[in-house]
Amino acid sequence: MAAAVCKIFDNVKLDIGPSTEDGFYYDFDLEHRLSPDDFKKIEKEIRRIINADLPFERVEVSRDEAKEYFKEQPFKLERLDDIPEGEIVSLYRCGDFVDLCRGPHVEKTSDVGAVKLMSVAGSYYRGDEKNHMLQRLYGMADVSREALKARLQQIAEAKKRDHRKLGKELELYSISDDAGPGLVHWHPKGARIRILIEDFWRKEHYRNGYEMLFTPHVGKAQLWETSGHLGFYKEGMFPSMKVAEGEGSHSSVDEYYVRPMNCPFHIQVYKTRRYSYRDLPLRWAELGTVYRYEKEGVRHGLLRVRGFTQDDAHIFCTPEQIEDEVRSTVKFALRILGRFGFTDITAFLSTRPEKAVGIPERWEQATRSLESALKAESIPYEVDEGGGAFYGPKIDLKIKDALGRAWQLSTVQFDFNLPERFDLTYIGEDGKEHQPYMVHRALLGSLERFFGILIEHYAGAFPPWLAPEQVRILPISEKQLDYAKTIEQKLRNADVRVSVDGDNEKLGAKIRKGQLSKVPFMLIVGERDADAGVVSVRSREKGDEGAMSVEDFITRLAEAVKA
Repeated sequence: MAAAVCKIFDNVKLDIGPSTEDGFYYDFDLEHRLSPDDFKKIEKEIRRIINADLPFERVEVSRDEAKEYFKEQPFKLERLDDIPEGEIVSLYRCGDFVDLCRGPHVEKTSDVGAVKLMSVAGSYYRGDEKNHMLQRLYGMADVSREALKARLQQIAEAKKRDHRKLGKELELYSISDDAGPGLVHWHPKGARIRILIEDFWRKEHYRNGYEMLFTPHVGKAQLWETSGHLGFYKEGMFPSMKVAEGEGSHSSVDEYYVRPMNCPFHIQVYKTRRYSYRDLPLRWAELGTVYRYEKEGVRHGLLRVRGFTQDDAHIFCTPEQIEDEVRSTVKFALRILGRFGFTDITAFLSTRPEKAVGIPERWEQATRSLESALKAESIPYEVDEGGGAFYGPKIDLKIKDALGRAWQLSTVQFDFNLPERFDLTYIGEDGKEHQPYMVHRALLGSLERFFGILIEHYAGAFPPWLAPEQVRILPISEKQLDYAKTIEQKLRNADVRVSVDGDNEKLGAKIRKGQLSKVPFMLIVGERDADAGVVSVRSREKGDEGAMSVEDFITRLAEAVKA
């Protein structure tokens, strides 16, 4: 692309052109103002370069040679200065175009099957608004036109499913700068879905031997000093609050922090009594809201926020119990994720880094138990050697959504650090004190992020069991409004989430509104329906399903929910 721009326009100054997650860009300084009107002629020149089958040739040069070559390119000269002394300086040649680049590249231009220019935007040199404004040209490439077309279609579909767009259209949530960026307001429909998720989550946890905890949102500084958060994580925490305690000569000032994690509080519960090996394992779960000072550049809708609720749990157990606990946790995660329609799951096993706490034997046992659990459940996994935290190895489970995008959700994380820092013990079978194993575990990650993923996975069309509004009743005229209200109450008595559209509009407009709201079922009631005591059912998936009694429809809905 850079070669094409230099061919078409005069006096082009080049900066950098890296790949990105979705494609690539290049930053230019040129007199001509690039616009989408230029894209066709640039793409035409790109195709000519591709068809020429030109090789990409790597050339290693001295720093002085590179300076001589780029003497007319001021941005390249500055980038050249960024390369540390002693490191190789490499250029890449493609026809008569030469660039300063680390590489590697494909062998020849014909290896690039297709290119599409996407957009152009202003960009300050080195991202500093005090510097010169450059023009950033974005593009995408793939191995063939067909592959690129498929990717572009996926991107277009992803834009339609963007949870920020759908969240507003479906009135699910909002984020207000007046209240604070990155702080989520759940609207009634979004709150309905959250409650359904939470109720399901709690019921499944009780079934699997967990107990629930509720713990404070703030804690004294000394708690976070003991846990290590103030030493390792302070930049990610909100500033402290100074609180005056007592009066007169007995007064003091304590420092409090809103919690970035729940684990130190669960440990405080553990420390309130003495445990025997017979009491273990303890499985404690909490939907605990935490606060992290995420900066502007990383916040993104529901996916990265400042206040969020973790579906957190901590397991305290003996070394002998650890393998069974990990395996049951992984099975539990698969079952929970499967209920939401996520069945394409892969895992990453992160092992001991160079700097780690805990004796090597413990690390080996912990890593072995994690790996055994993945093998036992036939989950494909990759090993991330040395990728564990300093306090223990972990499993990360990644799901693929309806568009094939990967999301990291569930985590099973060993911790040898906090039991030591807080001096946790239990009485073993030998009558002596031993340190318990501790496992941090999240299945959904956070409710906010998981909800954002769900919105995009379902494109806002939630399945009947999760839909905030399962049924909408559409009276054809005001004459059927009383009948519609009677049906509404019958459905409410059956715990159906239902509403009546009593607006004075034509039926077609009401149906259109129901479709835009992505309601699973609409019940149309006209004069004949009221006289016969039935409803005409229209489903989101099948369209018109004919007339049936309210009782038969309740059975039909129950089947859809169960499915």
